[in-house]
Amino acid sequence: MITATEQTSGQQTRSRFTLKQRILLSLITWAGFLILRAVGPTLRFAISWEDPSDSIPVKRPHIYSFWHSCLLPAMFVFRDFGIRVMSSDSFDGEYTGRIMMKFGFVKVRGSSTRGAIRGLIGMRKALEDEKTIAFTIDGPKGPRYVAKPGPVLLSRATGVPMSVFHVALDQAWVLNTWDKLLIPKPFSRALVRFSREMLVPAEADEAQREASLSEMQAALDRVREFAEARVKRVGSSEFPVVKVLPEL
Repeated sequence: MITATEQTSGQQTRSRFTLKQRILLSLITWAGFLILRAVGPTLRFAISWEDPSDSIPVKRPHIYSFWHSCLLPAMFVFRDFGIRVMSSDSFDGEYTGRIMMKFGFVKVRGSSTRGAIRGLIGMRKALEDEKTIAFTIDGPKGPRYVAKPGPVLLSRATGVPMSVFHVALDQAWVLNTWDKLLIPKPFSRALVRFSREMLVPAEADEAQREASLSEMQAALDRVREFAEARVKRVGSSEFPVVKVLPEL
């Protein structure tokens, strides 16, 4: 039975995209899902934290951020947790959102370039409902490795802590796109590195918000460098392979 929400979503999709685009959306969505579903189980994941006291990878409520380049491995390792992710109404955002939903994520419409206010309102509501949210923080169009302020604004408004992570791969195909998107090769090692938690005070002024954004940017750079330098050690006693992710 088709729900009213699904019917409305389908009508919106038809109004935004041509018939050719709708066919392409279906093909890309299923191709992406099937490839990741086939490759994902062969990957060997390990998880590492800057602060061992934070060693729960999926907390509720919580604000996570990560670079767009590691979207695909992140999509697999954090599947089926119902994490809310902001996704744009663009063609790229539509098929990305559809693939993510097939892996158990919940799409919140909006982006830093279009529908930002709507998206942030949706993400704030998710936090108020004790959900986990995540941002591809340099998306949807870059610039690459430059963080946007959405998580800082939400942490200040809700009192919910934020942290960042990166997923490094020892073997991947790298697309010639703005984000250098990583497609994991079968049987790759993957190291997930989490930063320590950060919290933006409710009374933070503009200067303090800028300082928090700089802190988040530094954490994103730091966890990426750590994971990329050590991913080949996955499977060692230092970075044992994990099969199931715990949640708070």
